[in-house]
Amino acid sequence: MASSATLSLLCSSFASHCKISSPSLNSSNLTSLSLSSSSSSPSSHKLLSSSPRLAFPLLPKSSEIDSAVLEAELQAPEPVASESATAAASEETTKREEIFAVVMIGGRQYIVIPGRYIYTQRLKGAKVNDKVVLNKVLLVGTKTTTYIGKPLVTNAAIHAVVEEQGLNDKVVVFKYKKKKNYRRNIGHRQPNSRIRITAITGYQDYPAVTLES
Repeated sequence: MASSATLSLLCSSFASHCKISSPSLNSSNLTSLSLSSSSSSPSSHKLLSSSPRLAFPLLPKSSEIDSAVLEAELQAPEPVASESATAAASEETTKREEIFAVVMIGGRQYIVIPGRYIYTQRLKGAKVNDKVVLNKVLLVGTKTTTYIGKPLVTNAAIHAVVEEQGLNDKVVVFKYKKKKNYRRNIGHRQPNSRIRITAITGYQDYPAVTLES
């Protein structure tokens, strides 16, 4: 009982000493704040409003730049080849392949067509970009006419340009003798020339054989 009485006395004394107050603003403080805000001079507002603002240009985002580039690429017109150029190229190819000839160079026979190149044996004394004329023409053929030489087509000539002087692939010559310890390994590369055919001329006066359609 005594302990309970002492506890009640302590609690009452503690409550009397502690006072709980709500954190509210005084009216005087509120009025002072309202007066100070209303008494702010208009010159300060003018200074704030008249202060120059730095105008920085807004930089576009990377996504906007990428989208603009993609739109420009999509809207760019595709290059279209003119019909005249394609027609001219097709006519040129047909003209090149309308005629062919058989010519003898260094004991070998070659079929030549204007605009194409062939590899032949090394032409003596010929240099790169030199123009050569081949006169040993055995046959000239077109779509409807054939000129057969006996043995050559007279006055026919094949004009060409030397493009390159080179060597053929290596050929290995191996010699062997049994029981004699004899071995010989020799390589050889035959020199050649690459010529491009430019024209076939002079065959029109030769008697022709017309092919029946």
